[in-house]
Amino acid sequence: METSAQILARARERAQQLKLSYAGALLPAEAYALMQSLPGARLVDVRTRAELEWVGRVPGSVAIEWNTWPGGGRNPNFIAEFDTQIDKNALVMFLCRSGVRSHHAAIAVTEAGHTEAYNILQGFEGDKDPSGQRNRLGGWRFGGLPWTQS
Repeated sequence: METSAQILARARERAQQLKLSYAGALLPAEAYALMQSLPGARLVDVRTRAELEWVGRVPGSVAIEWNTWPGGGRNPNFIAEFDTQIDKNALVMFLCRSGVRSHHAAIAVTEAGHTEAYNILQGFEGDKDPSGQRNRLGGWRFGGLPWTQS
């Protein structure tokens, strides 16, 4: 079994290879392993409230919308909400549908001074398959990791 240190080292290597401005990039199973092994680590789901209710959510995650629902505009209070819910020194992992909004959230909190921000690659639903459908090619749900639905 891999240690947290090994997972984080690989995530930091990915960040260097991809020239990311935040600490690292994790695969969904790696993020879940860190949730289990590092009690202070937090998973922040940046999907909209509608996505959380209709598509599903990760137990134990913190929900802070990157874009608001309805309308889809950027949440102007994202950093303020993050700062009130997440300890400044916590290792934080961001999740969205496919890894794009969570990438931007990791950049934003890093620019705001948080040094342990990680993006979860593939997101909750994964990439689109050749038919244009999600949940068949990578992602949290496809990986069989814990989630619930309303």
